[in-house]
Amino acid sequence: MLKLAWNVARLSWPMVRDLPRQVADALGQAGPDRPSMPARLWKAMAVVCAIALLVWWALPQFIWVRSPSIDAFAVRKSPGVIARHDLVMFELHHPLAGPLPVTITKYALCLPGDRLASFTLRSDHYPGRTDAAFFCNGTLLGVSKAHGRNGQRLDYFRWKNGPIPKGRAYIGSSYKDGFDSRYFGLVPIAKLVRMERVL
Repeated sequence: MLKLAWNVARLSWPMVRDLPRQVADALGQAGPDRPSMPARLWKAMAVVCAIALLVWWALPQFIWVRSPSIDAFAVRKSPGVIARHDLVMFELHHPLAGPLPVTITKYALCLPGDRLASFTLRSDHYPGRTDAAFFCNGTLLGVSKAHGRNGQRLDYFRWKNGPIPKGRAYIGSSYKDGFDSRYFGLVPIAKLVRMERVL
């Protein structure tokens, strides 16, 4: 095995060694029968460096979202007071999320002073289990599930119907398989960061 690796490295080294010179020749020459033009190479390098710097600056400005629970691929921080249906981001500490906190992005669906109601109902798929349907000011927010997609048991958030207290918010989305306030309850608004969709 080592002999094979050595032979591959020995045979490929000349190509790797000559690659920078070949690239420089290709960029530096206007044609195969014309003399080298170093200025052309430097212009190409300047353009590539400018694009690389732009990407290096732009990428940290955005946060890429890999969750199907929100209608966005990329978001960024957007200072301001959090309103209903705003995108928000926060760190979730929960046993189902793992030993380390996880940053998630959801929608602020029910805010302080809004009336949050929870009604239990029998599970459609698991006899003997109950689920909970959550409503904000009479509008359905979502229904909990007895088990997650990986089979883990999910316990819904217990709530006595009434207004959401000051400094708290119910966050979630319309995605039925999302992990949100249906399970971990209300979130302190002080821990939420207002976001806006970019893509």
